[in-house]
Amino acid sequence: MTSKQLEFLLSPDLPPAQLWEIFSAAGHQLFLVGGSVRDAFLERELDDFDFATDAHPDDVASLLDGWADAVYKVGAAFGTVAAKRGEHTVEVTTFRDEVYHDKSRKPRVTFSDNIETDLSRRDFTVNSIALSLDDMGPVDPYGGLADLAAGVLKTPLDPEVSFSDDPLRMLRLFRFHATLGFRLDEAAVEAVRAMGDRLEIVSGERIRDELSKLLLAPAPGAALDALVQSTLTEHFLAELPALAMEIDPHHRHKDVLAHTMAVVDKSSPDLVLRLAALLHDIGKPDTREFGPGGVSFHHHEVVGARLARRRLRALRYPKEIVDDVSRLVFLHLRPHTLDMGWTDSAVRRYVRDAGPLLDRLNELVRCDVTTANPRREQAIQTRIDELETRIAVLAEHEELASLRAPIDGTDVMAYLGIEPGPKVGEIMEILLEKRIDDGPYSRLDAFEIARGWGMEQGLSDPGPPPDQEEE
Repeated sequence: MTSKQLEFLLSPDLPPAQLWEIFSAAGHQLFLVGGSVRDAFLERELDDFDFATDAHPDDVASLLDGWADAVYKVGAAFGTVAAKRGEHTVEVTTFRDEVYHDKSRKPRVTFSDNIETDLSRRDFTVNSIALSLDDMGPVDPYGGLADLAAGVLKTPLDPEVSFSDDPLRMLRLFRFHATLGFRLDEAAVEAVRAMGDRLEIVSGERIRDELSKLLLAPAPGAALDALVQSTLTEHFLAELPALAMEIDPHHRHKDVLAHTMAVVDKSSPDLVLRLAALLHDIGKPDTREFGPGGVSFHHHEVVGARLARRRLRALRYPKEIVDDVSRLVFLHLRPHTLDMGWTDSAVRRYVRDAGPLLDRLNELVRCDVTTANPRREQAIQTRIDELETRIAVLAEHEELASLRAPIDGTDVMAYLGIEPGPKVGEIMEILLEKRIDDGPYSRLDAFEIARGWGMEQGLSDPGPPPDQEEE
């Protein structure tokens, strides 16, 4: 930690100095701990601060109440009280010793009376360093500073003990591998291989949050691959390791799992896009067929979209993320029909089907090109360039972003004299398909189509369209 970073932490305008005065005046110890200390030594920007204290949660809440703009006691049962003051968020946790019940998702928490015991129950040595706010000296009983310097992820106690305390730490091991770039301690990885089934007592929400953080790392591919090799994904994303056995004929230089990791790394750090990149080929194991031309995976995008939806729901992702990711998986092969040529109607349909996901879909398609053949890659990228150009040109003449018929359901019901129901949806679909196939057309034409459809349905002739005089 540089003198500049230390000076920053000691600033009277920041939570460490302010809370030290409050807690010491009340006769309590207070240490800066966890990611705050790790990031300070790594000279990273600090916005949030984590503290450990001998004060119990009710006392912590009382002490924070006069200082903070808001105090949150949601985690008080587990020893943690959060607070927000201005732009800073803090968490203050009572020294603790926590152990999971064998079949429970919630830890049984007992409080400790010293910082060393508390640090022993933390996830990794690099997060088990405390900074005494009395003298700003480090408390490092488990060698976290040395591991920070070496760039290695170790557990403060035997990994079997640390992972038993909180099985989610097994997934967090790979998250920090991705976000910090630190190498994995082999003893920790071996413990993951032996204890992976313990992850099944962890809620889908907690697994989801760790997976999302891992995916948003700058280049998560290597960590994801190590995660699969550890066998941990078999307990929350079993479709992923199956890809290692499926050889994609379009990517002969790598198996589908390696291809998937490459696609994830190439994509922008956007959660929906990264999830789609991770899951875009998970339908291949279920659709593999052997024929005269080799291996094929017909309709793997359809199967993959269904599997992605089921898996993301199990991980409790929000509905909009589930819908968007499964949609991207379903559509990710669509641009490859460029080989057959794109009509205006095909471009309109592509834009309509992608909707607000158009930019993400185009990026996923580009990232999906991982061939080692530069000529093939250039050919595919050129075709995608051509598609985007076609979209731009067509958009100059039409409202591609909001493809719709010239009249709406209310117009149809009023003109044909029908009530709301499936029939309205049927004619509106016909009108929309004409818009996609033929481009913009007039309201008069739309009413005429509705009139003809109505007559075919046995409805009485509604007479001339109401907008006839506009034409």
